[in-house]
Amino acid sequence: MKKLIFAILLAAAPLLGLASEGAHLEDANIDLGDQASLQRGAKYFANYCLSCHSAKYERFNRMATDLGLTDDEVIKNLMFVTDKIGNPMTIAMPTDKATAWFGNPPPDLSVISRARGVNYIYSYLRSFYLDEKRPFGVNNTVFPDVAMPDVLWQLQGTQKAVYKTEKDSAGHDTQVFDHFEPVTPGKLSPEEFDQVARDLTAFLAYVGEPIQMERRSLGIWVLLFIAVFFVFAYLLKKEYWKDIH
Repeated sequence: MKKLIFAILLAAAPLLGLASEGAHLEDANIDLGDQASLQRGAKYFANYCLSCHSAKYERFNRMATDLGLTDDEVIKNLMFVTDKIGNPMTIAMPTDKATAWFGNPPPDLSVISRARGVNYIYSYLRSFYLDEKRPFGVNNTVFPDVAMPDVLWQLQGTQKAVYKTEKDSAGHDTQVFDHFEPVTPGKLSPEEFDQVARDLTAFLAYVGEPIQMERRSLGIWVLLFIAVFFVFAYLLKKEYWKDIH
């Protein structure tokens, strides 16, 4: 058993090292019980993301039910590729053209929140900065050399990344990200744009597991049932064993 535990820890060590060396992630602080936030997130996703990124494991009619929207509201405001409310959230962009434009086809985002985590998504959306060396003129501190353009720049504005010089473990000078400085203002204030990023993150967290709020609520009742059942099971055990003890 000790050898097995040691082998598991040894195998996981590189992954733990990679996690510790990643970019600093901000706390998304989302609330999946905030239906208004999820509705806004669905709007932003449909208007800014769904042209390139699909969410093919989520259906429009399921989203309408879960988010408190009518089918007519979804068809009118959130469906731009299909007119069938029961269809999944797919895109019209052909894979070959996406590969030619971006180098790789944009990934499906159905389970991105489960693969990367909500803090990653929230930090990523806020971390684009100007970089003339990149094909779209922007880069990202959370995802260096990202092939995606900054589709939210009109809302956030543009910013530049400021780096500082620090010594690495070997004593060599290295450039470390310090902070962002605004270059051109966007339509929204920084606080308003943070809320946009938070709404989008919440929506993607919902898409990753639409049933999670119901699952958590049901889990509380299951735990309560187990606690009550334990009391009766213990009393029954005492009754069976009273003559022996």
